[in-house]
Amino acid sequence: MSIRSVKRIVSAQPHIEGAGVKLRRAFGFGATGDTDPFLLLDDFRNENPDDYLVGFPWHPHRGIETITYVLAGTVEHGDSLGNRGNLGAGDVQWMTAGSGILHQEMPRGDADGRMHGFQLWANLPAALKMTRPRYQDVAAADIPEISDDDGTRVRVICGDFWGQKGPVEGVAADPRYLDVSVPLGQRKRLAVETDNNAFAYVFAGSGTFRDASDPRAVLTEHVGETEMTTSNQIGNRSLVLFDRGDEVVVQAGGEGIRFLLVSGRPIEEPVAWYGPIVMNTQDELRHAFAELREGTFIKERG
Repeated sequence: MSIRSVKRIVSAQPHIEGAGVKLRRAFGFGATGDTDPFLLLDDFRNENPDDYLVGFPWHPHRGIETITYVLAGTVEHGDSLGNRGNLGAGDVQWMTAGSGILHQEMPRGDADGRMHGFQLWANLPAALKMTRPRYQDVAAADIPEISDDDGTRVRVICGDFWGQKGPVEGVAADPRYLDVSVPLGQRKRLAVETDNNAFAYVFAGSGTFRDASDPRAVLTEHVGETEMTTSNQIGNRSLVLFDRGDEVVVQAGGEGIRFLLVSGRPIEEPVAWYGPIVMNTQDELRHAFAELREGTFIKERG
């Protein structure tokens, strides 16, 4: 077994998206090689309704899949296919935009005004850019959660892990999407497909990720509302990009650690990207925006 070394650590940066939603962006709208097939990860965590209630009004997508995972509050959504609904705490929506869709997502806080969730964008290969749009809406109760003897808990949203299969299926990049909680003091080895790109996004607690090429730990501590960073420059709301290998090793710190562990098979195709539309060439991108202007963007309707 080979432990994946830590290639790079990135702090999620403040960003404003939609009609004025304040969030943190872990990666997106930059080089895609290290995260391929994933394009963007946003952490929309907020306790001030004024910072998120404006939401993400009607906007287009083409050529990608968007994965919304809600931890607190709700997200009301609607689209050009006629779908309407609400995502609650623990729910997941995996939307394949394919040939094109218009939709909106409007965050609503819980009883205490808290809103927390993630949106991940996954690229589609050229052969599937213009596929028929579809949704996979998954209720929290349908996502398997595995508990190990040491108290480690893993929610399996997509892919196979520890003998459980996530409910999201038929995704081009064959991804694995896990929500991992490791309790205080425990050290875990988590398998990752050797040829897949992988990252962890830490959003609670503290821990170390072992680097096979460097025996020093990478530590993140979170105390109250204060983020503390070691000399290795990792803290809460941090992205850990891994190099190749077949397992990730994590050592939980003083409060345990909770993080997303996401991996997928690289597509390794050219990316032509502007806003919510991702194609392979600039000509395809220009054509998509011309269709938006002309009213011919939507190929499938409800």
